[in-house]
Amino acid sequence: MRFPVSLWRIHNTQLITEPVACEATPLQIPVPGTLAKGTCLPSEPAESSCPWDQRPCALAISQMDICGMNQNGVFPETQANSVKKVLPRPLSRVNGWSPPLHPFQAIAWTTFLLVSISAFGIFIPSLPRNWKYAAYAVMGVLFTFHLIMHLIAITIDPADTNVRLKKDYSEPVPTFDRSKHAHVIQNQYCHLCEVTVSKKARHCSSCNKCVSGFDHHCKWLNNCVGSRNYHFFFGSVISATAGLLGIVFILLYVFIQYFVNPDELRTDHLYKDISSENVWLLFLPLWPVRVKTPMVLSIDVVVLLLAITSFVLLGHLLIFHLYLICKNKSTFDYMMQTRVPPQPAEKKELPLKNRGNISQVFLFLYVISIKGWSHCVDSPYTGTS
Repeated sequence: MRFPVSLWRIHNTQLITEPVACEATPLQIPVPGTLAKGTCLPSEPAESSCPWDQRPCALAISQMDICGMNQNGVFPETQANSVKKVLPRPLSRVNGWSPPLHPFQAIAWTTFLLVSISAFGIFIPSLPRNWKYAAYAVMGVLFTFHLIMHLIAITIDPADTNVRLKKDYSEPVPTFDRSKHAHVIQNQYCHLCEVTVSKKARHCSSCNKCVSGFDHHCKWLNNCVGSRNYHFFFGSVISATAGLLGIVFILLYVFIQYFVNPDELRTDHLYKDISSENVWLLFLPLWPVRVKTPMVLSIDVVVLLLAITSFVLLGHLLIFHLYLICKNKSTFDYMMQTRVPPQPAEKKELPLKNRGNISQVFLFLYVISIKGWSHCVDSPYTGTS
């Protein structure tokens, strides 16, 4: 059977289109080592030993559209991957409210609201009359103080003075070229912020700006902690730790008192109209809601576990920062010294356990804290000369 095939033929650097008669034969895959010398294959170049009049058929077979697909084509996915995507340059963030917001912020605020509502709406109203008002006053002061400190630590801009005065936050941060500069900050000049900064300033890769007195980047605040907002951050940690400790005591008292003497938890005058001991009132005295005993105990256990976990992690963080204050160091300084400990030549024979036990313990506790409640340390661009 013979049929015409239209093809492109290359001859003497000219393109010629002509119908060529081709003998259609079944496609056979040759076995390696069985090809006779001079056999024409579709992939052979034009300079092969095949006669010219046999090449059009082979070229036509190699150019045929099998099942509607071009064998020489490239899949769209491959073409898309081969094109290098150019991402927009990032902008500098002003404070913790600047996008993108971090999921840890939602977790922190959800925890604060859950503990506050359960404490002031469920468990403090169940305390005896003499303890109730004292608990309202003490816990109210602690929670209000923590809320104020937390909001200030998030809202304040911790950037270096020259960055705040000269930098345009609406302009994207230039790309750092390591072929031109060895470090982002050299001779107290930041090549990304393009301003002169203070001696203890560091360029944070998360906020994309130089932070004065850089301590760490806190994902729970979604903001850097530096010299401008460190005291507010520390105040929020202290107040949160103290408030959680008070919540733990209140929840333990309610849980134990329920099994010892539940009448001590039903001193409100609204309980006079309730005869069943299996019914409890929540959100006293404004919006009393009747629930069964299992509901109250379940809420108590869940909030107690949440408060204990948060207290342990925040307690580690508080102890660590108290240690840093005593040593007059920042978190960044401590992390850098721990990662690259000094090794004088005359003390190389000293094992690590004899010279760094306390530092290793604090580092371990801090790593636990940052992985749990306060995952605060990001790697900034820290090079200085």
